Amino acid sequence: MHDFEPGIADSGLFWTIPVSASSVDLQQHKGTARFRAADLRVGDFGNFVNAVSSLPPGPPPPSTPSVVSFEVVWHGGGETLSIRDADYGFMGDFATGDATIAFRATNIGSDFEFRSDPDGQSTEGRPPGVGREQNGIFFV
Repeated sequence: MHDFEPGIADSGLFWTIPVSASSVDLQQHKGTARFRAADLRVGDFGNFVNAVSSLPPGPPPPSTPSVVSFEVVWHGGGETLSIRDADYGFMGDFATGDATIAFRATNIGSDFEFRSDPDGQSTEGRPPGVGREQNGIFFV
């Protein structure tokens, strides 16, 4: 089993790390976007339970140094949606369409590598969307 993730920061923020602004390319008016990164250093915690077993300020759980690379592409071309839900304080304008993900994870110093299957993807049902949203204290 493998669980590739950046871990939990001392602040308690988990599964989140900063990336360069150049990692994102957004064409909102077309409903297209691309998010990519190469060789991000993360840990392989083996499984979720191990990954959260030692929350800060305790020592981090054991992990294997690893890197991940990915490219997520939202292709656009679908319907446009405007959503406003005052009960939940959420609103947004979105363009839907297919999306694809390429993902690779490698344990540093070993021959283990995981690669996603480019033919095993489907966005049937509820297609993903690209857009802008407002929620929480930003809901107007």
